[in-house]
Amino acid sequence: DVQLQASGGGLVQAGGSLRLSCAASGFTDSDYDIGWFRQAPGKEREGVSSIRRSDRHTLYADSVKGRFTISTNNAKNTVYLEMNSLEPEDTAIYYCASRILYSSNDYYTLRPMRWDYWGQGTLVTVSS
Repeated sequence: DVQLQASGGGLVQAGGSLRLSCAASGFTDSDYDIGWFRQAPGKEREGVSSIRRSDRHTLYADSVKGRFTISTNNAKNTVYLEMNSLEPEDTAIYYCASRILYSSNDYYTLRPMRWDYWGQGTLVTVSS
């Protein structure tokens, strides 16, 4: 079974940085995406960023473009989310998730309902 373990959350002041890690395991030979999502209190879960294993194509939500960077170390089966210029609005529980693809040409999406496996969350709190 696919397992995902997110880590790296914490408390940071506005303008600061954090790096989240997602350790992934249990994949077969199929291509897949790894993504980061977040859910703030009282809000719906939203997609933040994703990366495809095969071609490392990345996707970002408009709200984080230019501030967050997703990357992967395929040898370690780990995906990172580097978060810079953090704002109080970035406060949320961050989840990593995976999406098994039918082919490497499958569409790209940050819609949570399209994702198959979810890890536990890691809390990011940005103080003003």
